[in-house]
Parts: sequence; structure tokens; C-alpha cells
Amino acid sequence: MSNLSQFNNFIGSLPLQETLMPVLFIGHGSPMNGIEDNEFSTKWAGLAKDIPQPKAVLVVSAHWFTRGTHITAMDFPKTIHDFGGFPQALFDVEYPAPGYPALAKETAGLISSTVVGLDHDWGLDHGAWTVVRHMYPEANIPVLQLSMDYTKDAAYHYNLAKELYDLRKRGVLILGSGNMVHNLRMMSWEMINGGGFDWALEMNDKFKNLILNHEHQQLVDYRNLGREAMLAIPTPEHYLPLMYTLGLQNPHEGLSLFNDKAVGGSLTMTSVRIG
Repeated sequence: MSNLSQFNNFIGSLPLQETLMPVLFIGHGSPMNGIEDNEFSTKWAGLAKDIPQPKAVLVVSAHWFTRGTHITAMDFPKTIHDFGGFPQALFDVEYPAPGYPALAKETAGLISSTVVGLDHDWGLDHGAWTVVRHMYPEANIPVLQLSMDYTKDAAYHYNLAKELYDLRKRGVLILGSGNMVHNLRMMSWEMINGGGFDWALEMNDKFKNLILNHEHQQLVDYRNLGREAMLAIPTPEHYLPLMYTLGLQNPHEGLSLFNDKAVGGSLTMTSVRIG
């Protein structure tokens, strides 16, 4: 029996597990992190060894921003090279993880706040594969992506995430992939190997304190956090994956931060593990 057939035979439902699967927010940064062995990718690889092996991975990536909500539902999602100006070695990467059509359909059924489209055209963009290929290099775990509706605000995404909570009970690793501070127009190449502008560091510290203190409402209402927040989040797509991670936290869970570093002046790699 093929691996894909084994995966699809789980449905009805993935069996309930005794413990919740952790949930992650990953600051993914440059696509080059997908092929470099650096401090960020090394942490991603180590993280996979430190958490239970998932039955599947569901990624909410900054790079799939759509009208409406969609989930990949093909047998084998393609590797999308959605960037330009990088070395050929990056374009040559293929990450041949299987999809999980039955789980995609079941996940769509969990969401009652909107109709979720089953997508057969997208695949795995660099917000997904550059991270997951370090975590699961054998590409033997199904990977799906859930898109974010660009017509909706942060509160909508935070609340939609709560509808996915059952997946944590069934061994699905849900991973938000973006960056808390992400302003490429202000990026400094002189600081590309490390360092942040004062406003970026100040805002990143504010984000971290709110996360650690479980003050989610202020993070949802980020537009009220001042000028630094508007510099950190000039457009919302890299911030909104954090809403999915936080929306999946229950009040009794601890969390930790990792890869807490600014690069390029105006981007932070700060990442969150819950559970």
C-alpha cells in the first residue's frame, strides 16, 4: 500500500491522542533559510526532534493571501518558488511531501464561520516548505496549507483558528509562518546578518511581552499599539499567521520564544512555541 493510501485510510477521523500537539509560529525570514544551515534552520530541525511526530502539518503561510478561505486538497502539492533574484540552487529545491485530501475535507468541515474551498492548484509556498523541509527532511509527513482571507481583520483570523483546535487533539501540527516585524521597504543590507532599528526592537519587545502575558486582545487590536506597530506591520499578511497560533492556545498552556533575533533592521525572526 502506498504512503498516501495509508494516510487517507485514517479518515473518518484521526484518532484522539492523550496529549495536545504543540502549535507554532515561525518567523521564516528570507527564502534562503530554506537551503542554509544557519541558526534559524538549525533550531527548526531541532524543534522537530523535541515535539511528537505529527500525523500531518497544516501551515498558515503569509504567502497564501486569498479572497475567501481555501485549503490544499491535492494528493501531492507542488513546490512553489514564489520569489525572484535568488540563486538557482533555491529554485532547484523540490519538497515532495504528500498532501492529505481526506484531512483537508475534514478540516474544512470543522470551520463553520465560512465556507472553505478545497484547492487543487496551489501547493506549498516558501512560507511552508523552507521551514518544513528542515523539520521533516524525508518529506514523509503530509503537509497542507490553509489560506488567509485578505478581506478580513485580525479578530476574524484569531477566531477562525479556534475552530481548528480539534486538530491539535489528533496529532496535527499547526504552524503559522510569517514574521512579527516585517517591513521590507525599510530593510538595511548593512544589518542583514543581525540588528534591528530602534522602532523594530521596541515593537518586537512589546509583541513578546503581550504574548508571554497572554494579552491576546491587544495583539488582535495591533493597530492601536502606536506608530511602531504601523512600521512593523505595514501590510498584515506576515503578522496574521501569529493570530492562528495564538488563537489555538488554551489558557493553561505555557509557551516559549525562540530564534528571537532582528535581521536587516526591519525584520524579526522571533518565533513562538505553545505546548
